Amino acid sequence: MKAIQYLLFFLGLTFFGLGNAIAVKVKYVGLHPWEVLNVALYQHFGLTIGTWGVICGLFLIVISFFTARKYISIGTFLNALLIGPIMDFFLWLKILPEATNSWIDYLILLGAIVITGIGGGMYVAAGLGAGPRDGFMLSISNKTKLSVSQARILVESFVLIIGFILGGPVFIATFLYTFIQSPVFQKSLMLFNSLVEVMKDKKKQIREDVYL
Repeated sequence: MKAIQYLLFFLGLTFFGLGNAIAVKVKYVGLHPWEVLNVALYQHFGLTIGTWGVICGLFLIVISFFTARKYISIGTFLNALLIGPIMDFFLWLKILPEATNSWIDYLILLGAIVITGIGGGMYVAAGLGAGPRDGFMLSISNKTKLSVSQARILVESFVLIIGFILGGPVFIATFLYTFIQSPVFQKSLMLFNSLVEVMKDKKKQIREDVYL
């Protein structure tokens, strides 16, 4: 069962990194607040967009370690360390659709958002722990007594402001991102949670049959 969980987890990270890479190709129409920040840091200080994603993720893990370390697990570290390089890898391959500066770019971004939503549902359903950003928002929620959604809005608004000040790609899609990605994530999570439960039931049944 652990092998299946890790397979689902790594597939989820791959989808998430792929979706982020596709979105970056049409970044002028707007990106998710965290990617706005990563792109802005890349434009100012070099390295790669994915590297800044790793740095930000590890920074949040350090903060969470002192505020709510219960949200840190092996999955948290893997999430922080792998999504950025996966995204950089897909960008390096140069196989992703390029911006056309037309309405088609919005369809490309929509596809990217759907892919990241599916990937997010997959790696969360694997049950190996929350990502560093999710864990950080959960810790903020615990410390401030805000709801998780309120903590998310607070954190992502702060991140967006910093990214905007640094010249990150903020546009129409930035403000629509969550409204599209969240429902896809929820549906994906429900689907893959169901699949994991089915696999657990089958494994349990096999054990009982062997015992009998």
